[in-house]
Amino acid sequence: MAQQSTIEWTDVTWNPVAGCSLASAGCTNCYAMRMAARLEAMGSEKYVGLTRKSGGRAKWTGKIRLHYPSLDQPRRWKKGRKIFVNSMSDLFHSEVDVGFIAAVWKVMEETPQHSYQILTKRPDRMAEVIGQLALPTLHNVWLGTSVESGEVLDRIDVLRTIPAAIRFISFEPLIGSVAAADLQDIHWAIVGGESGPSARSMDEAWVDEIESLCIDSGTAFFFKQWGGTNKKKSGRQFKGGLADAYPVHASL
Repeated sequence: MAQQSTIEWTDVTWNPVAGCSLASAGCTNCYAMRMAARLEAMGSEKYVGLTRKSGGRAKWTGKIRLHYPSLDQPRRWKKGRKIFVNSMSDLFHSEVDVGFIAAVWKVMEETPQHSYQILTKRPDRMAEVIGQLALPTLHNVWLGTSVESGEVLDRIDVLRTIPAAIRFISFEPLIGSVAAADLQDIHWAIVGGESGPSARSMDEAWVDEIESLCIDSGTAFFFKQWGGTNKKKSGRQFKGGLADAYPVHASL
């Protein structure tokens, strides 16, 4: 089932896939692990067995669930929405069958009133599958990758090779400087600090670096949050206001 999202840059989440595994340092305190454990405890069969307790915290088991009943959810929404695809997983995880990815693509193609935001930590597989299946470049599908530090900047280079109406980067949780990032042909950058009980801190200088990169490349800059153990208290003000820019162009 999809649900209205509290994520500042989208309207609703759609999770035809559930479950994941750690890909890099940005995954260490993944909110989706905690949420999956909570949903299982509430009796949701969709999330049964996807996490385990380790050191008192929920961790992914690596099990992936393709949830066919969720596929048609966007067809029931007549009014257009910004839809974050798989906030509780990664559509391009290696265990997600290519046929299922094709089915997700078909739904997106047949619901052009919506804008779909697909975020992956696995852009290599995104490029591979899109090429393998010859998936069409849809005007309403935004493709993005997560970059938490300078150690994974290569993800941006891979993303840049994939045809997309909108390419975007989520610099969240930002746990290191990404000053060496190349944002050429990247339309949108989201920046946010980690939140939750074990949140790692974000240096304000790292945010300033990204803003400068966005100005130089013409990339829309969206500041999501400072994060921390109390993200409501730290807020999302940046330089005295809100930085809520969205991409306004496409590169079809």
